[in-house]
Amino acid sequence: MEHFQEAEHVTMLRDTLRRFVETEMPRELAQKWDRENEFPREIFDQLSALGVNALTVPEVYGGAGRDITATMVVIEELARRSMAVAVPFIMCACYGAMNIEEVGSEEQKTTLLPKLADGKLLFAYGISEPDVGADVASVRTTAVRKGNGATVTINGSKRFCSGANIADYIYTVVKSDPEAGRYKNLSIVMIPPDAPGVTIELQNAMGMKGASTCDVTFEDVEIPAENIVGGEAGWNDGWSRIVGPGLDVEKIEVAALALGNAAAAVDDAWEYAQERKQFGKPVSAYQSVRHMLVDAKTKLHACRLMTYHAAWLLDEKKPASVETSMAKLYVSDTAKDIVLSCQQVMGAYGYIKEFDMERYVREALLMPIIGGSSAIQKNNIANRLRLARE
Repeated sequence: MEHFQEAEHVTMLRDTLRRFVETEMPRELAQKWDRENEFPREIFDQLSALGVNALTVPEVYGGAGRDITATMVVIEELARRSMAVAVPFIMCACYGAMNIEEVGSEEQKTTLLPKLADGKLLFAYGISEPDVGADVASVRTTAVRKGNGATVTINGSKRFCSGANIADYIYTVVKSDPEAGRYKNLSIVMIPPDAPGVTIELQNAMGMKGASTCDVTFEDVEIPAENIVGGEAGWNDGWSRIVGPGLDVEKIEVAALALGNAAAAVDDAWEYAQERKQFGKPVSAYQSVRHMLVDAKTKLHACRLMTYHAAWLLDEKKPASVETSMAKLYVSDTAKDIVLSCQQVMGAYGYIKEFDMERYVREALLMPIIGGSSAIQKNNIANRLRLARE
């Protein structure tokens, strides 16, 4: 099957990214970004100069043409070193460019996509709320048209908005018609974080530093109607713009993050086991350690196959909702198991902050939660495969 063979341009991209990571994102800098919860904007700008943000933008808008597989390679390779760069890449290329290309108005595409292709804009998601998680259709944040519809006033709050503090827009799901029925009363609006009435509070999360976990409050925030995603056609039509193909891509974005993080853990444990000596021989010589490492390598290979098979389906424009949910479910859960196993290989060294394994563990614990939890993915798979409910 052709998708098991990585295309030449993808292999070249992977090699370029690995060189970039080694020269511009050394371990000590990644540790600093994690420790100080820092987004390294200058490194991101250098990454953008490679043209990677253009991988989700059509050529007509200044991009390289949509390439989901290549986009997942970028996420994986960046996540092997630092979420502080990998997640902002997603905020630009996926949350921004992919969504605007799919559901934005022509004016929004013409205005925003060239900037996104150049890495000049970051989008954060404003979806979850204090009392709303997976049930997105129940959001309580409100949007009201004013001034003959020329402006929109937003009130409410959003929780767990990753990177809201570094974003140019918060891509926010709002209830725009209190009288309309469920799914027919939602819109998506783009809210600048520096707009009057926006308050951002950073949360002290365990991981994913650099793209901080934020709570966001909107108090009479006024934005122009031009910021309604999809233009006038998008008003009260937000649900169809949420559940489109972009949702499938989001699931494997998380799988690629988890894959990269787990790959780094395997690399470090593999090297440690051969260098660390006990009782006169490397610990990799002991069968229990050998088996842990081989299991980790095998599971990692399965994770990679599932992630890139799903990406291939999307590139081929084939139905992929089941496969993307399966990839997100399996890879995020299995990657967590891989990392915890690798931590065991390193013993106490895998528990202290001077070694990257401790960070890999913190990142791995998040992956089954974000982008649709493992429980939600199981529900999605069962529903899509029409498993009987009664």
